[in-house]
Amino acid sequence: MYRAVIFDLDGTLLNTLEDLKDGVNYAMAAHGFPKRSLEEVRVFVGNGIAKLIERAVPEGTEETVQADVLREFRSYYTAHCRIKTSPYGGILELLKYLKEHGISMAIVSNKNDAAVKELAKYYFADYIEIAIGEREGIQKKPAPDSVFEAMKLLRVEKGQTVYVGDSDVDRATAANAGLDCISVTWGFRDEETLRNLKPEYLIHKPEEMVPIIEGKVE
Repeated sequence: MYRAVIFDLDGTLLNTLEDLKDGVNYAMAAHGFPKRSLEEVRVFVGNGIAKLIERAVPEGTEETVQADVLREFRSYYTAHCRIKTSPYGGILELLKYLKEHGISMAIVSNKNDAAVKELAKYYFADYIEIAIGEREGIQKKPAPDSVFEAMKLLRVEKGQTVYVGDSDVDRATAANAGLDCISVTWGFRDEETLRNLKPEYLIHKPEEMVPIIEGKVE
């Protein structure tokens, strides 16, 4: 049985894709760049907002301009990150169950730290107190640094902790941290991609996590 669960945020707990797309396209339009589709943004996310913008701007965009687009996106998104965003179906019920059964929880995301804390407080304050995002001076996922920080705050060891995410970055993060990984298929990556990453567990609905956490799945 696991004592703690560390969750990714975007594509795992929250469907943030529409708000991310709107933020990207606001910043793109401000610089006269073509807008990006929802599916394009889905592919671009996962490695932090700097990489998101790097992928979204036209090829060959100067670094100074790219930095301006990033600042525009960061400002807009931080103020508009809860317009269309919502928890995936079954997530709140899962978190409630885990808390009632004494399971500690944290969020570790590559989204900027201010937005992570804002979203975690707004949607999950009743269940999750620790939320860590991208900050200067700390390596982002798939480096394990923020996961180790979360584990220290939760006061748990590796063998007691499982990591939950929806992407290749999350799978690599779990591996780099020495944790078992639960990959979820309702997020931003397709099932075939996730299956090829060979996570310890692959689930299709939040409630399928319960027997894994309780040690009832081989």
